Amino acid sequence: MVDSAHPAVAEFSRRFRGASDDPREQAVALFYAVRDAIAYDPYRVELSPQGFSASGCLARGYGFCVAKAALLAAAARAARIPSRVGYADVRNHLTSRRLMEMLKTDLFVFHGFTELYLDGRWVKATPSFDARLCAKAGILALEFDGRADALFHPFDASGRRHMEYARERGSFADVPFDAIVSAWREAYPLSVSWFAVPQDADFSAEARAPVHRPDKRGA
Repeated sequence: MVDSAHPAVAEFSRRFRGASDDPREQAVALFYAVRDAIAYDPYRVELSPQGFSASGCLARGYGFCVAKAALLAAAARAARIPSRVGYADVRNHLTSRRLMEMLKTDLFVFHGFTELYLDGRWVKATPSFDARLCAKAGILALEFDGRADALFHPFDASGRRHMEYARERGSFADVPFDAIVSAWREAYPLSVSWFAVPQDADFSAEARAPVHRPDKRGA
């Protein structure tokens, strides 16, 4: 599913990695291309290897965290930058009301990100939320310099609790499709509708009014 040899993925990598020969600069350029050229959409999730794949995400022009992470990893490999995909369970203290009602929880299981091998070490990059979505929701867009990990912010632009990393799921050479789907089925037993396409669902529009779930301190 991290199909870096796919012609469209290879072309995307060539087009957006820039003219620099520095792998770090190329990785940074590819991060921003995946972050902003591919809209984030957690509703239209296709439960298939193609639906989770880099080429599938690129063809659709939108994707959720797992597919966007696969695309960044594949584009990096096409540029000969070693990469892999990593996962964690995250608690989202700010999310849309519809998504909360569908999942019955604020815990997002097997959230995907990318790990890139740069300057002798693995660096995490999270290309999920595009800049337009962040501006609408009032959350801070992630920045990446190829040196420090780009992980979700614990607070939003207004100081409200945002993302909390709850559990590490590990790093993989390819998307662990069966493990992800199995974990989702266990975590979201009442959310079959999440795996269908809601005809009226528009996460970008809903992001204007996220649900605030305060922590125990009421922050």
